[in-house]
Amino acid sequence: MYKKILVAVDGSDTSKLALAEAIRLAKAFQSTVRAVYIVDSPAMLFDVGYYDPTELRKSFIEAGTLLLKETADALAAAGLANETTLVETEGVGEDVAGALQREALQSGADVVVMGTHGRRGLAHAMLGSVAEKFVRLATTPVLLVRGPAKG
Repeated sequence: MYKKILVAVDGSDTSKLALAEAIRLAKAFQSTVRAVYIVDSPAMLFDVGYYDPTELRKSFIEAGTLLLKETADALAAAGLANETTLVETEGVGEDVAGALQREALQSGADVVVMGTHGRRGLAHAMLGSVAEKFVRLATTPVLLVRGPAKG
């Protein structure tokens, strides 16, 4: 059913749960798993004093590269065909959800697996949710994996 599974990883606990679910799916369907880490280009912030956005971007790329290596090792240990890719948001208007949608289309994913962070109340209203926005943009099936309830 699902020959190409795209899993979004970011190092969070729910991302780890999403990876575990992608592994279960891939084993069941003999699928290839493509793990993606999205680097959100740091915005220029004018009211926080001096900082260098290129250094911030560089640290995001380094962290993503390391996480993708660990993810590839876990997928290989599970005996699965896999690919990894680091994707950067493009331009001022694209966010993480948009970059993930672009990657899902370009890779020909049959399903996208991703974790949620389960924000509620004011935090959700203020920050929104990458997963929620992605579900609205997605043109492929999406499997959301939720972490344990908090509180």
